Amino acid sequence: MANYIKQILILFITTFILILIFIVSSPRTDRSIPTPRGPPPVCPSTISDQAITPLKNTKHFLVSAFMDQRWNGFDIRIIGMFRRDSIQPLHCLFCCAGRLGETTPATVLVHSDHFGFPFAATDVMCRIPQDCDPTHVTLLTQPNESNSTWLPIRNKKTSGIKEKRVNFTVCISNLFGDYNNVLQYTQALEMYRLLGVNRVVIYNTSCGPDLDRLLQSYIQEGFVEIVPWPIHKHMNPSSGWLFSKYGGDIHYFGQLTTLNECIYRSMERSRYVLLNDIDEIIMPYQHSNLMSLMDTLQQQHPKVGIFLIENHSFPRMHFEPSGRFKLPQWSGVPGVNILEHIYREDPDRTIYHPHKMIVQPRMVEQTSVHEVLKSFGQHYKVPLDVCRIIHIGVGGSPKLELLHEDKRLWDFHEKLIPNVDKALKKVGLLTGN
Repeated sequence: MANYIKQILILFITTFILILIFIVSSPRTDRSIPTPRGPPPVCPSTISDQAITPLKNTKHFLVSAFMDQRWNGFDIRIIGMFRRDSIQPLHCLFCCAGRLGETTPATVLVHSDHFGFPFAATDVMCRIPQDCDPTHVTLLTQPNESNSTWLPIRNKKTSGIKEKRVNFTVCISNLFGDYNNVLQYTQALEMYRLLGVNRVVIYNTSCGPDLDRLLQSYIQEGFVEIVPWPIHKHMNPSSGWLFSKYGGDIHYFGQLTTLNECIYRSMERSRYVLLNDIDEIIMPYQHSNLMSLMDTLQQQHPKVGIFLIENHSFPRMHFEPSGRFKLPQWSGVPGVNILEHIYREDPDRTIYHPHKMIVQPRMVEQTSVHEVLKSFGQHYKVPLDVCRIIHIGVGGSPKLELLHEDKRLWDFHEKLIPNVDKALKKVGLLTGN
Protein backbone atom coordinates (compact mmCIF):
# COMPACT_ATOMS: atom_id res chain seq x y z
CA MET A 1 0.00 0.00 0.00
CA ALA A 2 2.78 2.36 0.87
CA ASN A 3 4.47 1.61 -2.45
CA TYR A 4 1.24 2.31 -4.33
CA ILE A 5 0.86 5.72 -2.67
CA LYS A 6 4.47 6.49 -3.37
CA GLN A 7 4.00 5.70 -7.09
CA ILE A 8 0.88 7.90 -7.26
CA LEU A 9 2.77 10.76 -5.64
CA ILE A 10 5.70 10.43 -8.06
CA LEU A 11 3.30 10.39 -11.00
CA PHE A 12 1.53 13.51 -9.71
CA ILE A 13 4.79 15.40 -9.24
CA THR A 14 6.05 14.35 -12.68
CA THR A 15 2.77 15.43 -14.32
CA PHE A 16 2.90 18.79 -12.52
CA ILE A 17 6.48 19.40 -13.67
CA LEU A 18 5.63 18.53 -17.27
CA ILE A 19 2.62 20.86 -17.26
CA LEU A 20 4.77 23.66 -15.80
CA ILE A 21 7.46 23.15 -18.45
CA PHE A 22 4.82 23.23 -21.19
CA ILE A 23 3.32 26.45 -19.89
CA VAL A 24 6.68 28.19 -19.58
CA SER A 25 7.97 27.04 -22.95
CA SER A 26 4.77 27.70 -24.90
CA PRO A 27 4.60 31.04 -26.82
CA ARG A 28 2.42 33.59 -25.06
CA THR A 29 -0.27 35.04 -27.24
CA ASP A 30 -1.66 37.39 -24.66
CA ARG A 31 1.41 39.60 -24.39
CA SER A 32 0.86 43.28 -25.33
CA ILE A 33 2.24 44.05 -28.80
CA PRO A 34 4.85 46.86 -28.65
CA THR A 35 4.05 49.98 -30.63
CA PRO A 36 6.06 49.81 -33.84
CA ARG A 37 8.64 52.55 -34.16
CA GLY A 38 8.64 54.69 -37.30
CA PRO A 39 11.70 55.15 -39.44
CA PRO A 40 14.37 57.40 -37.97
CA PRO A 41 14.57 60.95 -39.35
CA VAL A 42 16.22 60.95 -42.75
CA CYS A 43 16.87 64.67 -43.14
CA PRO A 44 18.82 66.78 -43.06
CA SER A 45 22.01 64.81 -43.46
CA THR A 46 24.04 67.92 -44.34
CA ILE A 47 23.01 71.51 -43.62
CA SER A 48 24.88 74.19 -45.53
CA ASP A 49 26.66 76.60 -43.21
CA GLN A 50 28.09 78.61 -46.12
CA ALA A 51 26.80 81.87 -47.57
CA ILE A 52 27.21 80.42 -51.07
CA THR A 53 26.23 76.79 -51.75
CA PRO A 54 26.74 75.14 -55.19
CA LEU A 55 23.59 73.47 -56.49
CA LYS A 56 24.28 69.86 -57.46
CA ASN A 57 24.21 69.00 -61.18
CA THR A 58 23.91 72.66 -62.23
CA LYS A 59 26.02 75.77 -62.79
CA HIS A 60 24.01 77.62 -60.14
CA PHE A 61 24.56 78.70 -56.54
CA LEU A 62 22.16 79.00 -53.63
CA VAL A 63 22.46 81.62 -50.89
CA SER A 64 19.54 81.40 -48.45
CA ALA A 65 15.89 80.40 -48.09
CA PHE A 66 13.09 82.43 -46.53
CA MET A 67 9.43 81.92 -45.71
CA ASP A 68 7.57 84.30 -48.04
CA GLN A 69 3.81 83.88 -48.45
CA ARG A 70 2.99 87.28 -49.94
CA TRP A 71 2.06 85.68 -53.30
CA ASN A 72 -0.75 83.13 -53.50
CA GLY A 73 0.54 79.67 -54.36
CA PHE A 74 4.08 80.23 -53.07
CA ASP A 75 5.51 79.76 -49.58
CA ILE A 76 9.30 79.75 -49.84
CA ARG A 77 11.74 82.07 -51.66
CA ILE A 78 15.26 80.77 -52.26
CA ILE A 79 17.77 83.47 -53.19
CA GLY A 80 20.60 82.42 -55.46
CA MET A 81 22.93 83.26 -58.31
CA PHE A 82 22.02 81.40 -61.51
CA ARG A 83 23.83 81.23 -64.82
CA ARG A 84 21.32 82.74 -67.21
CA ASP A 85 22.12 80.52 -70.22
CA SER A 86 21.51 77.24 -68.36
CA ILE A 87 18.19 77.62 -66.57
CA GLN A 88 16.50 74.22 -66.25
CA PRO A 89 13.40 72.81 -64.51
CA LEU A 90 13.91 72.34 -60.78
CA HIS A 91 12.01 70.70 -57.94
CA CYS A 92 11.70 71.77 -54.31
CA LEU A 93 12.25 69.12 -51.66
CA PHE A 94 11.41 69.81 -48.03
CA CYS A 95 12.47 68.38 -44.73
CA CYS A 96 9.22 68.26 -42.75
CA ALA A 97 10.24 68.13 -39.09
CA GLY A 98 12.56 65.16 -39.59
CA ARG A 99 10.91 63.41 -42.52
CA LEU A 100 11.11 63.87 -46.23
CA GLY A 101 8.16 65.65 -47.79
CA GLU A 102 6.92 65.40 -51.33
CA THR A 103 8.64 67.38 -54.07
CA THR A 104 6.87 70.36 -55.57
CA PRO A 105 7.71 72.16 -58.82
CA ALA A 106 9.97 75.20 -58.57
CA THR A 107 9.42 78.53 -60.31
CA VAL A 108 12.69 80.25 -61.31
CA LEU A 109 12.64 84.07 -61.46
CA VAL A 110 15.82 85.63 -62.88
CA HIS A 111 16.13 89.30 -61.93
CA SER A 112 15.85 91.69 -64.86
CA ASP A 113 18.90 93.73 -63.80
CA HIS A 114 22.09 91.79 -64.51
CA PHE A 115 24.03 94.33 -66.62
CA GLY A 116 24.92 91.71 -69.20
CA PHE A 117 26.81 89.34 -66.89
CA PRO A 118 26.43 85.56 -67.28
CA PHE A 119 25.22 85.15 -63.68
CA ALA A 120 22.25 87.01 -62.22
CA ALA A 121 20.50 87.35 -58.91
CA THR A 122 17.70 84.79 -59.00
CA ASP A 123 14.68 83.84 -56.89
CA VAL A 124 13.34 80.29 -56.78
CA MET A 125 9.75 80.05 -55.53
CA CYS A 126 8.44 76.90 -53.87
CA ARG A 127 5.12 75.66 -52.54
CA ILE A 128 5.13 73.66 -49.30
CA PRO A 129 3.40 70.25 -49.69
CA GLN A 130 0.39 69.42 -47.53
CA ASP A 131 0.91 68.20 -43.97
CA CYS A 132 4.46 69.50 -43.87
CA ASP A 133 6.00 71.75 -41.24
CA PRO A 134 9.21 72.57 -43.12
CA THR A 135 12.50 73.27 -41.44
CA HIS A 136 14.85 72.94 -44.44
CA VAL A 137 14.62 72.99 -48.22
CA THR A 138 16.78 71.96 -51.15
CA LEU A 139 16.46 71.96 -54.93
CA LEU A 140 16.66 68.95 -57.25
CA THR A 141 17.10 68.65 -60.99
CA GLN A 142 15.04 65.41 -60.92
CA PRO A 143 12.19 64.60 -58.49
CA ASN A 144 13.87 61.37 -57.32
CA GLU A 145 17.39 62.73 -57.20
CA SER A 146 19.38 62.34 -54.00
CA ASN A 147 20.64 65.55 -52.52
CA SER A 148 22.28 65.87 -49.14
CA THR A 149 22.76 69.65 -48.82
CA TRP A 150 19.92 71.57 -47.21
CA LEU A 151 19.23 75.24 -46.54
CA PRO A 152 17.54 76.24 -43.27
CA ILE A 153 14.30 78.16 -43.79
CA ARG A 154 14.46 81.62 -42.20
CA ASN A 155 11.76 84.10 -41.21
CA LYS A 156 9.50 81.33 -39.92
CA LYS A 157 7.14 82.65 -37.28
CA THR A 158 7.65 80.42 -34.27
CA SER A 159 4.79 80.18 -31.78
CA GLY A 160 5.56 82.01 -28.56
CA ILE A 161 8.88 83.42 -29.83
CA LYS A 162 8.91 86.88 -31.30
CA GLU A 163 12.16 88.64 -32.14
CA LYS A 164 12.25 92.31 -31.28
CA ARG A 165 12.12 94.41 -34.43
CA VAL A 166 14.54 97.36 -34.66
CA ASN A 167 13.81 100.56 -36.54
CA PHE A 168 16.71 100.82 -38.99
CA THR A 169 19.15 98.42 -40.65
CA VAL A 170 21.82 99.51 -43.13
CA CYS A 171 22.82 96.98 -45.80
CA ILE A 172 26.40 97.40 -47.04
CA SER A 173 27.68 95.42 -50.01
CA ASN A 174 30.38 94.42 -50.72
CA LEU A 175 33.77 94.60 -49.05
CA PHE A 176 36.51 93.35 -51.38
CA GLY A 177 40.05 94.08 -52.53
CA ASP A 178 41.49 94.25 -48.98
CA TYR A 179 39.61 97.51 -48.41
CA ASN A 180 41.17 99.36 -45.46
CA ASN A 181 39.54 102.81 -45.36
CA VAL A 182 39.30 102.66 -41.57
CA LEU A 183 38.71 106.32 -40.72
CA GLN A 184 35.80 106.85 -43.12
CA TYR A 185 34.30 103.49 -42.15
CA THR A 186 34.40 104.43 -38.46
CA GLN A 187 32.96 107.87 -39.11
CA ALA A 188 30.17 106.43 -41.24
CA LEU A 189 29.23 103.78 -38.66
CA GLU A 190 29.19 106.35 -35.86
CA MET A 191 27.12 108.74 -38.00
CA TYR A 192 24.63 105.92 -38.58
CA ARG A 193 24.34 105.49 -34.82
CA LEU A 194 23.79 109.21 -34.27
CA LEU A 195 21.06 109.14 -36.91
CA GLY A 196 19.29 106.24 -35.20
CA VAL A 197 20.50 103.16 -37.08
CA ASN A 198 20.32 100.01 -34.94
CA ARG A 199 22.16 97.47 -37.06
CA VAL A 200 24.56 97.32 -40.01
CA VAL A 201 24.89 94.21 -42.20
CA ILE A 202 28.12 93.93 -44.22
CA TYR A 203 28.95 91.29 -46.85
CA ASN A 204 32.69 90.73 -46.63
CA THR A 205 34.82 89.15 -49.34
CA SER A 206 38.04 90.69 -48.07
CA CYS A 207 39.21 93.70 -46.08
CA GLY A 208 42.44 95.04 -44.66
CA PRO A 209 43.77 94.01 -41.21
CA ASP A 210 43.00 97.36 -39.54
CA LEU A 211 39.43 97.40 -40.78
CA ASP A 212 38.99 93.78 -39.74
CA ARG A 213 40.00 94.65 -36.17
CA LEU A 214 37.55 97.54 -36.16
CA LEU A 215 34.68 95.44 -37.48
CA GLN A 216 35.32 92.67 -34.95
CA SER A 217 34.85 95.26 -32.20
CA TYR A 218 31.53 96.41 -33.65
CA ILE A 219 30.43 92.78 -34.00
CA GLN A 220 31.07 92.20 -30.28
CA GLU A 221 28.90 95.23 -29.51
CA GLY A 222 26.10 93.78 -31.62
CA PHE A 223 25.96 96.80 -33.93
CA VAL A 224 27.52 95.11 -36.98
CA GLU A 225 26.65 91.75 -38.52
CA ILE A 226 29.21 90.34 -40.95
CA VAL A 227 28.14 87.87 -43.63
CA PRO A 228 31.22 86.10 -45.08
CA TRP A 229 30.97 86.35 -48.86
CA PRO A 230 33.68 84.19 -50.53
CA ILE A 231 32.28 84.63 -54.03
CA HIS A 232 35.78 84.61 -55.57
CA LYS A 233 36.05 80.91 -54.62
CA HIS A 234 33.08 80.02 -56.83
CA MET A 235 33.34 82.33 -59.85
CA ASN A 236 35.19 85.27 -61.31
CA PRO A 237 33.38 88.29 -59.85
CA SER A 238 33.63 91.64 -61.61
CA SER A 239 34.85 94.74 -59.78
CA GLY A 240 32.67 96.88 -62.08
CA TRP A 241 29.02 97.19 -62.96
CA LEU A 242 29.00 96.69 -66.75
CA PHE A 243 29.94 93.39 -68.39
CA SER A 244 30.98 94.94 -71.71
CA LYS A 245 33.52 97.10 -69.89
CA TYR A 246 34.74 94.98 -66.99
CA GLY A 247 34.04 91.34 -67.91
CA GLY A 248 33.75 88.62 -65.29
CA ASP A 249 30.91 86.32 -64.22
CA ILE A 250 28.71 88.54 -62.07
CA HIS A 251 28.11 92.22 -61.39
CA TYR A 252 30.26 93.89 -58.72
CA PHE A 253 31.04 90.87 -56.52
CA GLY A 254 27.38 89.81 -56.50
CA GLN A 255 26.08 93.13 -55.17
CA LEU A 256 22.54 92.61 -56.43
CA THR A 257 22.32 89.24 -54.70
CA THR A 258 23.60 90.58 -51.39
CA LEU A 259 21.23 93.55 -51.41
CA ASN A 260 18.25 91.26 -51.95
CA GLU A 261 19.50 88.77 -49.38
CA CYS A 262 19.92 91.57 -46.84
CA ILE A 263 16.36 92.79 -47.39
CA TYR A 264 14.95 89.31 -46.73
CA ARG A 265 17.36 88.77 -43.83
CA SER A 266 15.97 91.98 -42.29
CA MET A 267 12.32 91.50 -43.26
CA GLU A 268 11.10 90.32 -39.86
CA ARG A 269 13.81 92.11 -37.90
CA SER A 270 13.76 95.72 -39.06
CA ARG A 271 11.08 98.29 -39.78
CA TYR A 272 13.19 100.07 -42.40
CA VAL A 273 16.25 99.08 -44.46
CA LEU A 274 18.73 101.58 -45.92
CA LEU A 275 20.45 100.47 -49.13
CA ASN A 276 23.63 102.49 -49.57
CA ASP A 277 27.41 102.18 -49.68
CA ILE A 278 29.79 102.85 -46.81
CA ASP A 279 31.01 106.10 -48.42
CA GLU A 280 27.40 107.33 -48.50
CA ILE A 281 25.35 108.71 -45.61
CA ILE A 282 21.59 109.14 -46.04
CA MET A 283 21.26 112.48 -44.30
CA PRO A 284 18.07 114.24 -43.17
CA TYR A 285 18.32 118.02 -43.59
CA GLN A 286 15.12 119.05 -41.78
CA HIS A 287 15.13 116.41 -39.02
CA SER A 288 17.64 115.47 -36.37
CA ASN A 289 17.45 111.75 -37.03
CA LEU A 290 16.04 109.13 -39.39
CA MET A 291 13.09 108.17 -37.19
CA SER A 292 11.65 111.67 -37.13
CA LEU A 293 12.26 111.91 -40.90
CA MET A 294 10.42 108.67 -41.61
CA ASP A 295 7.57 109.46 -39.23
CA THR A 296 6.95 112.64 -41.25
CA LEU A 297 7.31 110.96 -44.65
CA GLN A 298 5.05 108.02 -43.75
CA GLN A 299 2.39 110.32 -42.37
CA GLN A 300 2.46 112.28 -45.63
CA HIS A 301 2.69 109.16 -47.86
CA PRO A 302 1.11 106.20 -46.01
CA LYS A 303 1.06 103.91 -49.07
CA VAL A 304 4.73 104.41 -49.92
CA GLY A 305 7.18 101.62 -49.14
CA ILE A 306 10.18 102.77 -51.21
CA PHE A 307 11.72 106.18 -50.58
CA LEU A 308 14.28 107.30 -53.19
CA ILE A 309 17.06 109.54 -51.89
CA GLU A 310 19.05 111.66 -54.34
CA ASN A 311 22.81 111.13 -54.47
CA HIS A 312 25.09 114.15 -54.07
CA SER A 313 28.83 113.80 -54.55
CA PHE A 314 31.37 115.53 -52.31
CA PRO A 315 34.65 115.15 -54.26
CA ARG A 316 37.62 114.06 -52.17
CA MET A 317 39.98 116.32 -54.11
CA HIS A 318 38.63 119.47 -52.42
CA PHE A 319 39.29 120.14 -48.73
CA GLU A 320 37.81 122.61 -46.27
CA PRO A 321 40.47 125.39 -46.23
CA SER A 322 40.73 126.15 -42.49
CA GLY A 323 41.78 122.62 -41.51
CA ARG A 324 39.43 122.81 -38.51
CA PHE A 325 38.83 119.07 -38.46
CA LYS A 326 42.22 117.87 -39.62
CA LEU A 327 42.72 116.31 -36.21
CA PRO A 328 46.17 115.12 -35.09
CA GLN A 329 44.89 111.94 -33.41
CA TRP A 330 43.59 110.74 -36.78
CA SER A 331 46.82 111.38 -38.69
CA GLY A 332 47.97 107.75 -38.47
CA VAL A 333 44.59 106.18 -39.20
CA PRO A 334 44.27 104.99 -42.81
CA GLY A 335 41.33 106.39 -44.74
CA VAL A 336 39.37 109.53 -45.57
CA ASN A 337 38.25 112.16 -43.05
CA ILE A 338 34.71 113.03 -44.12
CA LEU A 339 34.63 116.21 -42.02
CA GLU A 340 37.27 117.78 -44.30
CA HIS A 341 35.04 117.61 -47.38
CA ILE A 342 32.28 120.21 -47.47
CA TYR A 343 31.89 120.93 -51.21
CA ARG A 344 28.87 119.38 -52.87
CA GLU A 345 28.36 118.87 -56.58
CA ASP A 346 24.89 119.23 -58.05
CA PRO A 347 23.91 116.20 -60.13
CA ASP A 348 23.39 116.53 -63.86
CA ARG A 349 19.66 115.93 -64.10
CA THR A 350 19.72 115.96 -67.89
CA ILE A 351 21.04 112.39 -67.73
CA TYR A 352 20.13 109.42 -65.57
CA HIS A 353 20.92 110.22 -61.97
CA PRO A 354 21.05 107.37 -59.45
CA HIS A 355 19.30 107.30 -56.12
CA LYS A 356 19.72 105.14 -53.06
CA MET A 357 16.81 103.96 -50.97
CA ILE A 358 15.09 103.64 -47.65
CA VAL A 359 12.57 100.79 -47.90
CA GLN A 360 10.05 98.93 -45.83
CA PRO A 361 11.40 95.42 -46.43
CA ARG A 362 8.01 93.70 -46.42
CA MET A 363 6.97 95.91 -49.35
CA VAL A 364 9.93 94.86 -51.52
CA GLU A 365 10.06 91.73 -53.66
CA GLN A 366 13.16 92.33 -55.82
CA THR A 367 15.61 95.21 -55.77
CA SER A 368 18.40 96.57 -57.91
CA VAL A 369 21.06 99.03 -56.71
CA HIS A 370 19.25 102.29 -57.46
CA GLU A 371 15.63 101.20 -57.74
CA VAL A 372 13.28 98.47 -56.62
CA LEU A 373 12.39 96.09 -59.47
CA LYS A 374 9.24 94.56 -57.94
CA SER A 375 7.33 95.88 -54.96
CA PHE A 376 4.03 95.80 -53.10
CA GLY A 377 4.00 99.54 -52.36
CA GLN A 378 4.40 102.90 -54.01
CA HIS A 379 7.62 104.82 -54.69
CA TYR A 380 8.39 108.39 -53.65
CA LYS A 381 11.34 110.64 -54.50
CA VAL A 382 12.22 112.55 -51.36
CA PRO A 383 12.91 116.27 -52.03
CA LEU A 384 16.60 117.10 -51.73
CA ASP A 385 15.95 119.82 -49.15
CA VAL A 386 14.38 117.15 -46.92
CA CYS A 387 16.95 114.39 -47.31
CA ARG A 388 19.90 113.66 -49.59
CA ILE A 389 22.92 111.40 -49.73
CA ILE A 390 26.28 112.78 -48.67
CA HIS A 391 28.59 110.76 -50.92
CA ILE A 392 32.23 111.44 -50.16
CA GLY A 393 34.02 109.45 -52.82
CA VAL A 394 36.40 109.62 -55.73
CA GLY A 395 35.54 111.55 -58.85
CA GLY A 396 33.53 114.71 -59.16
CA SER A 397 34.15 118.09 -60.72
CA PRO A 398 37.66 119.56 -60.38
CA LYS A 399 36.23 123.10 -60.58
CA LEU A 400 35.61 124.44 -57.09
CA GLU A 401 33.49 127.31 -58.42
CA LEU A 402 30.90 124.78 -59.61
CA LEU A 403 30.46 123.27 -56.13
CA HIS A 404 28.28 124.30 -53.19
CA GLU A 405 29.35 124.53 -49.58
CA ASP A 406 27.51 122.00 -47.40
CA LYS A 407 28.50 121.63 -43.75
CA ARG A 408 25.60 119.45 -42.63
CA LEU A 409 28.01 116.85 -41.19
CA TRP A 410 29.46 119.53 -38.92
CA ASP A 411 26.14 119.70 -37.04
CA PHE A 412 27.10 116.33 -35.50
CA HIS A 413 30.79 116.95 -34.78
CA GLU A 414 30.47 117.40 -30.99
CA LYS A 415 29.24 113.82 -30.61
CA LEU A 416 30.82 112.31 -33.71
CA ILE A 417 34.46 113.08 -32.92
CA PRO A 418 34.58 111.58 -29.38
CA ASN A 419 32.60 108.56 -30.55
CA VAL A 420 35.06 107.95 -33.39
CA ASP A 421 37.99 108.41 -31.01
CA LYS A 422 36.51 105.89 -28.60
CA ALA A 423 35.96 103.30 -31.34
CA LEU A 424 39.49 103.70 -32.72
CA LYS A 425 41.10 103.67 -29.29
CA LYS A 426 39.27 100.48 -28.39
CA VAL A 427 41.09 98.60 -31.16
CA GLY A 428 44.44 100.35 -30.74
CA LEU A 429 44.23 102.50 -33.85
CA LEU A 430 44.16 105.95 -32.27
CA THR A 431 47.43 107.87 -32.34
CA GLY A 432 48.30 111.12 -30.62
CA ASN A 433 46.58 112.50 -27.53
